[in-house]
Amino acid sequence: MKDLTRQFRSFDGSVRLLMIQQFTINTAFYMLMPYLAVHLADGLGMAAWAVGLVLGVRNFSQQGMFLLGGTLADRLGCKRMIVAGCVLRTAGFGLLGFVQTLTALIVASAMTGFAGALFNPAVRAYLAREAGERRVEAFALFNVFYQVGMLVGPLIGLALIALDFRAVCTVAALLFLGLTAVQIRALPDRRDAKPARAGARGVLADWRTVVANRPFLLFSAAMIGSYVLSFQIYLALPLQAHRASPGSGNGVTTVLFAVSAGVAAAGQLRITAWARARWSPQRAIVYGIGLMGAAFAPLLLAGAPSQGGGPAARTAALAPLLLAAGLLALGTALVYPFEMDTVVSLSGGQLIATHYGLYNTVSGIGITLGNLATGAVWDASADHPRLPWLALSAVGATCAAAVAALARTGRLCPNGGRPVGEAAATR
Repeated sequence: MKDLTRQFRSFDGSVRLLMIQQFTINTAFYMLMPYLAVHLADGLGMAAWAVGLVLGVRNFSQQGMFLLGGTLADRLGCKRMIVAGCVLRTAGFGLLGFVQTLTALIVASAMTGFAGALFNPAVRAYLAREAGERRVEAFALFNVFYQVGMLVGPLIGLALIALDFRAVCTVAALLFLGLTAVQIRALPDRRDAKPARAGARGVLADWRTVVANRPFLLFSAAMIGSYVLSFQIYLALPLQAHRASPGSGNGVTTVLFAVSAGVAAAGQLRITAWARARWSPQRAIVYGIGLMGAAFAPLLLAGAPSQGGGPAARTAALAPLLLAAGLLALGTALVYPFEMDTVVSLSGGQLIATHYGLYNTVSGIGITLGNLATGAVWDASADHPRLPWLALSAVGATCAAAVAALARTGRLCPNGGRPVGEAAATR
């Protein structure tokens, strides 16, 4: 805790504010979203297809619009997009608790998703510029606040939902409203020195510039597998929890989230400092992705849980699951700061938010396709319970090999051969 406080105070006020903002964003988001599907299905009596439509619209309006959000941040300013995103999510969260028709719920869901597309690239670009040469440290600390919010949010939501789902939505909306006021008052309005080009042709030119950045595109494609793996805390691991412990799968899933967030929150700064002292940024990414793939090995060795066993058998079935969640979080914590820094370096300090926007869009598409594939493999694994873990381990090995190949051929060293992470500050 002392190291966390010391490092937090070592950054200037704008960086500290972005850290607090991300904690607030995640707290508000995770106090509501985990319980939205149950509210729609049980509280409003909606059909499963309608629930899926509402949730799908939210995901698409965020993942599919990241590029637009990043472009707007580069052209109009990061602060404006951060504020606009917070305002939009305030309204969206407020609506979710008080509307009941499918059309209104779709509109509210789209608002909450597009809000994320506006502020996510802007926050990361702003943080990268303000941190300068300390980008890796800043992103490591940023992830601590991110994970703590992800841990605290569901607990607050669980307490509030005992009152009413509207109470959850109201508190979440008020958090975003308060955050909006703080950002307007306290966040400096940083602008790039180069004036933004006006008109649609300028936007298309920006997009062509980013798409023409071949090393960046190759890195984005190579990193898709890492996002597919990290998302398994929401998909494959909860499915395994229900398979290993029928009747208490929800409780086990809660523990999985606690383990995942706890590892990152408690160990992020030490993990990053330890890796920086020993490895290049590229090697840290490769080793981190390798660890993410290896995280599923305990489940591979465990095989199928025994049916009808006692406490000892249940513990034996759940221990590999918890170990997998911890290792996956450890690998993700190792990768994240160096990954975010690499995106900035590959951008050359230009159109940073647009690069982040396209990067998030590519990863979002990859997650969607990866989830479909993971679900299909899971459905086929009734007689072959090790199949999902073999497939996910293979994804990790392939992704790590792809990033290693890019590093070996110099594709991740766009600055005259200097390793990524040694680029000049991008203020």
